[in-house]
Amino acid sequence: MIEKIQSLKAEIEGLTASSAAEVEALRIKYLSKKGEVSLLFNDFRNVPADQKRQVGQELNILKNLATERINALREALENADDAADDIDLTRTPAPVALGTRHPLSLVREQIISIFSRLGFTVAEGPEIEDDWHVFSALNFAADHPARDMQDTFFIQRNPDVLLRTHTSSVQTRVMEHSQPPIRIICPGRVYRNEAVSARAHCFFHQVEALYIDKNVSFADLKQTLLYFSREMFGPDTRIRLRPSYFPFTEPSAEMDISCNLCGGKGCSFCKHTGWVEILGCGMVDPNVLEACGIDSKVYSGFALGMGIERITNLKYQVNDLRLFSENDVRFLEEFTSAH
Repeated sequence: MIEKIQSLKAEIEGLTASSAAEVEALRIKYLSKKGEVSLLFNDFRNVPADQKRQVGQELNILKNLATERINALREALENADDAADDIDLTRTPAPVALGTRHPLSLVREQIISIFSRLGFTVAEGPEIEDDWHVFSALNFAADHPARDMQDTFFIQRNPDVLLRTHTSSVQTRVMEHSQPPIRIICPGRVYRNEAVSARAHCFFHQVEALYIDKNVSFADLKQTLLYFSREMFGPDTRIRLRPSYFPFTEPSAEMDISCNLCGGKGCSFCKHTGWVEILGCGMVDPNVLEACGIDSKVYSGFALGMGIERITNLKYQVNDLRLFSENDVRFLEEFTSAH
């Protein structure tokens, strides 16, 4: 009798079921009136008197084991059914929504990528600067309008500490501590005391490039500008250079590209001229080289600078600069496919 009980106990401990019908079948097989456990209880009267106590205890343990095992199987199936009920099987599967890169970041990385193919490396500097690196080292006269409080944010009314108005300050820092050849690109945020509107902001982003070596000419600058323009706006892009003035370059020029909306034919975006201005450039003034410790009789170079917002406007036709800093998710989601 003990052997039958032990054998049946091992069998019950290994029970499994994958449906409620199988659980019910196991209950009938082991716990019904004609089940195997009940039949053992019926045979209990034939057990010798000296074994009744031990056998009775083992039978009770067996019955409890069978009851607990079958109840556990039933509960496991019910919990699985409840979990499945929480799933809407008619719902279309969709991935978790991911964030998108900011349009200014997309254009910034594209500009860096283009110049990196020409051998330029990224250089960075502080946004809180001093007068020397922002103005004096770049050949700004003491009475230059850019030094006025209405254009520059000074820190605690200190005329020597200010928020940089251009990333040219990074160029002066690199020239101070490096000898040519120098070939760098300087992306970063800059600040100017201007009224915020659809066409202007008190902070914006620039990318400036600097190349200094022996025998660098204006032809090198022009070829660099043409390569950049066609890589950024398409192989059919044309450029033109117009004379201009900047304190830190001589000669200086502003560069236009053929309008990428009308192909140079004339439209409202380019004011029917067929051209759109995108950057300023020129040959580095010898005074700037000397101020930064570079011999202007041996070395020459060119510099160029552009606003990232301006390039982004042209590339994606964004007409309001304020959209770039308002963090409107609806606006940012429009650039998901631009990665």
